[in-house]
Amino acid sequence: MPSQLFLLSIPSLKKRSIISLLITFFLITVLGCKKFIDVSPPVTSLTDASVFTTDANAIAALTGLYSGMISSSDLSTGFISMSLLPALSADELSLFATSNTTYAPYYTNNLNSSANGDIYWNTAYPMLFTINSAIAGLNASNSLTPAIRQQLLGEAKFMRAFCYFYLVNMYGDVPLVTDIDYNSNSKLSRSAQANVYQQIIFDLKDAKVFLSGNYLDASLVNVTLERVRPTKWAAAALLARTYLYTGDWENAEIESDSVIKMNSLFSLDTLGGVFLKNGPEAIWQLQPVISGYNSQAGRFFTLPASGPSNSFPVYLSSTLINSFETGDMRMQNWTSNVTVGGATYYFPSKYKVNTLITPPSEYETVLRLGEQYLTRSEARAHQNKLADAVNDLNAIRARAGLSAVNNLITQSDVLNSIYHERQVELFTEWGHRWLDLKRTGLIDATMSVVTPQKGGIWASYKKWYPIPFTEIKNDANLVQNEGY
Repeated sequence: MPSQLFLLSIPSLKKRSIISLLITFFLITVLGCKKFIDVSPPVTSLTDASVFTTDANAIAALTGLYSGMISSSDLSTGFISMSLLPALSADELSLFATSNTTYAPYYTNNLNSSANGDIYWNTAYPMLFTINSAIAGLNASNSLTPAIRQQLLGEAKFMRAFCYFYLVNMYGDVPLVTDIDYNSNSKLSRSAQANVYQQIIFDLKDAKVFLSGNYLDASLVNVTLERVRPTKWAAAALLARTYLYTGDWENAEIESDSVIKMNSLFSLDTLGGVFLKNGPEAIWQLQPVISGYNSQAGRFFTLPASGPSNSFPVYLSSTLINSFETGDMRMQNWTSNVTVGGATYYFPSKYKVNTLITPPSEYETVLRLGEQYLTRSEARAHQNKLADAVNDLNAIRARAGLSAVNNLITQSDVLNSIYHERQVELFTEWGHRWLDLKRTGLIDATMSVVTPQKGGIWASYKKWYPIPFTEIKNDANLVQNEGY
């Protein structure tokens, strides 16, 4: 799919027709698959003038964003590939065959702007255009039910922040697009990361105000057990992460604390329950939309008895496996293994269901409470609230069957323990390890050792993925990341 910036650079496309095209695409996605959430199809054809005149059409337009994130059967495409490709770039996964042209460039840290590294760019910017169109339509509408209009505005702003969070963390400085003026957007230069983070924070603060504190069903009126639409707590959780990444320790603690204390909705689950649908640890999940599917991660990562192959090309690295402490029950519950020819291959087993035509029991978990404990722990450690930081750390360790760590004396000791805990708690989830290595300044020291072991050569600039060459070609104001 071409990116938003590429679409906006085509003079022959008019703004109204692009809006209709993109919104229609997402509606087709959600209504053409097994229903993501029960949304009745609109009875009239969709145009940008009609989408935001009725509650049903407006709800369907936003629902299409979520179904679009999960509609592929391939873990290597779209946003859900955040659990695969950055894990290959980091030190979490091994690749069966480095001749694999799809995965080897990520694995050996050898991306090329003309051939790969563009997945998130080409996923996020078209989505952002739809989001910006939705925000404009919602703001202009005077016919929607006020509470529904407010909830949808909150969802749109949350999703815009979500897209930009991953763009800024995968590419660094990126064009900041918040409207639908194709003439100006086609000529945008890159905005500094600080400005992008500022926009993320603005959007998430608005989302916290607009979004319901309850999980709502497809009508956006009734409370449901399904945790598949964002709530104010999802906004707070992503805001806590954003503050952590930008070094605002006090606000990172405040936001994560607000989620953790919402114990009528959230609690740490058992290891076996964390990735089940609608569990108490889930803050936001993606519901499967393809008939017979559970999570793509379960299908992709689970190795058959015959071991890794071209069809099952990845398994857990020895670096990750050796990071688990003796007695860590996450090793038992969240990994599995097969032995072939005397060699044992470990693979992620957070999601257990790997067969088709199976009733959905697992949803892709995007935000969860375990991360919030580690966020609050790290934010507290940076403020020298070491005892409180260790308490949060020990809550996660206790769930994993590990003893408490009470011998951490210095701030550095506590932070290093938190970084280790994030490594073994959040592995192969939404790019956490790759992003953690970058934001903590550990990436060069780590990857200068790991990349040669994977058959590549590490250079510091490789912490950013390349901007697609087609975008550089079509926008004279867009500058490539250094080194590419």
